[in-house]
Amino acid sequence: MSTDSRDPRRNSGPRLPVWALLLLVGLGLLLLILSSVWLFRTVRGLASVSDGVGADFNPVPGQVDPGQTAPEVTGGTVAAPPGVDPESIPDWAGMERVNILLLGVDLRCDEEGPTHSDTIIVATIDPVSRSASLLSLPRDLWVEIPDFGVNRINQAYFLGQAYELPGGGAALAVETVEAFLGVPIDYYVAVDFNAFVEFVDMMGGIVVEVPERIEDPNYPDNCYGYDPFAIDAGLQRLDGATALKYARTRATFGGDVDRAGRQQQVIMAVRDQATQLDTLPQLLLSAPQLWQSFQENVSTNLELDQALQLANLVRTIPSENMRNVVLDYSYVYNDTTFDGQQVLVPLRDEVRALRDELFAPPAVPTPVIEALPTVIVAEDARVAIYNGTPAFGLAAETQQFLLRNGITVTDIGNADSSTYTTTQIIDYGAHPGTVQRLIQLMNIPPLNVSTSSNPAGDFDVLVILGSDWEIP
Repeated sequence: MSTDSRDPRRNSGPRLPVWALLLLVGLGLLLLILSSVWLFRTVRGLASVSDGVGADFNPVPGQVDPGQTAPEVTGGTVAAPPGVDPESIPDWAGMERVNILLLGVDLRCDEEGPTHSDTIIVATIDPVSRSASLLSLPRDLWVEIPDFGVNRINQAYFLGQAYELPGGGAALAVETVEAFLGVPIDYYVAVDFNAFVEFVDMMGGIVVEVPERIEDPNYPDNCYGYDPFAIDAGLQRLDGATALKYARTRATFGGDVDRAGRQQQVIMAVRDQATQLDTLPQLLLSAPQLWQSFQENVSTNLELDQALQLANLVRTIPSENMRNVVLDYSYVYNDTTFDGQQVLVPLRDEVRALRDELFAPPAVPTPVIEALPTVIVAEDARVAIYNGTPAFGLAAETQQFLLRNGITVTDIGNADSSTYTTTQIIDYGAHPGTVQRLIQLMNIPPLNVSTSSNPAGDFDVLVILGSDWEIP
C-alpha cells in the first residue's frame, strides 16, 4: 500500500492507559512465566495431584480486600516440587547490553482489530555490571513514525496492525522507538491486562507502600464504563485487580507523572515478591496456568532459551542497580497540534543527554583499567582501521598511534564512505578489553560501539574513523 493512502491520524476512539503490566510480564515476571514454561514437563505430572494447580487455584493467605490496609504483611509458603531447582535456570551468555521494548496493549470488551500500545517502556540491561534501567515514554509523545510522519508514539502499534505491516504493530513500534532514542531495540514483549492480574494473584499479591489515600470515582472499567476505586495510605498487600487499578489511576495531584511513579513502584514490588524463595515454588507449581496465560496474553520475539537466560539475569540484579526513569516535564512540554491534539513535544537535547546516561556502559573501575594491558594480550584481537574521512593518510597515522599504545592493528584501508561524522567501533566477537582501551585512547562515545558478526576482512574489531577524530 502506498504511503499516500495511509492516514496517520486514524483513531478508533479514546483509550485508557494500560501502563506497565507489560513490564511485569516482560521483565520481572518474565523470569517466573518463562522459567515455569521451561519446567512445564517436570511439573506436569505434579500438577494433577497438587492442590496448588488447577482451575480453582487461589492466592496464598494474607491478601486483604482491595482498598484495605494490611496490618500484617505475610505470604504463604508452598513446598518446592521434588527435583526442581530454580538455580538451575541457565545463565545469560552475552556480554553486550540488551534493550527490550515493553508494550502495554489496550484490549477491552473482547474487541478485535487494531489497538494501541498505551504504555511504552524501554528496559535496558547490562550483563557486565549487573544493572538495568526502565525508561517510560508517554503515550502522547510527539515523534516521527517511519513512513507515517509525525504522530503520537502510541499510534505506531495501531498503524502497524491497521496496515498489516511485516511484524505488525510491535515491529513498527520498535522502529519508532529506535528512531526516537537512537539506540537499537533487541527484543519486544507486548502484554494486555489479563497476564498482569492473573500473575499477581498466583503469587499471592504484592506489597506496596501507598503514600496517600486515593479516591477515583471515575476509574474506567474494561468496557467504556466506570469502576470506582479507592485505596488507603499505608502498607498494603494488593491482589492483581487492585494492583492494576493502583498503577493506572490518575486521580492524584501529579496526574500522569504520579501514575508513572506508581507503575514503577508496582514493577519493583512484583519483582521483589516474585524472587522471594517462598514464592518461587508456588509459581513453579502453577506452571500450566502460567503457560496458558502466557500464550493468551503475551506476544514476544524472544526465543524460549533466550527468555530463560535473560530472566535468570534479571533475577540476579540487585535492586540498588535498577534505575527507573520517566520522560516527564524535564524532558517534554505540552503543545497543541494544528488539528487540536494535545501532545507532549520532546526537548531533544535533554532527551539525548538522558539517553546517553542510561544506555552507556558504566564507568570501568580503576583496577579493571589497570588490568587492561593483560586483558588485551589475552584477547589477542586483530584490529582494522578504516578511514571514513577525506583526510589522506589518517588510517596509517592512527595505526602507528594505536601500535604505540599496545593495540594490534593488522589492517588499514578506506571505509565505504568518506562522510562519517563520528568514529565507530564494531566488535566482531567478544573483545571487551580491546574495545574499552580503544574507547579510552580515541575518546569514542559508548553509543558509537556496536557488535556484529562475519567481518568483511581478516580482523576481529573494526574502527571506522570519523571527522571527529584527531590523533592526540
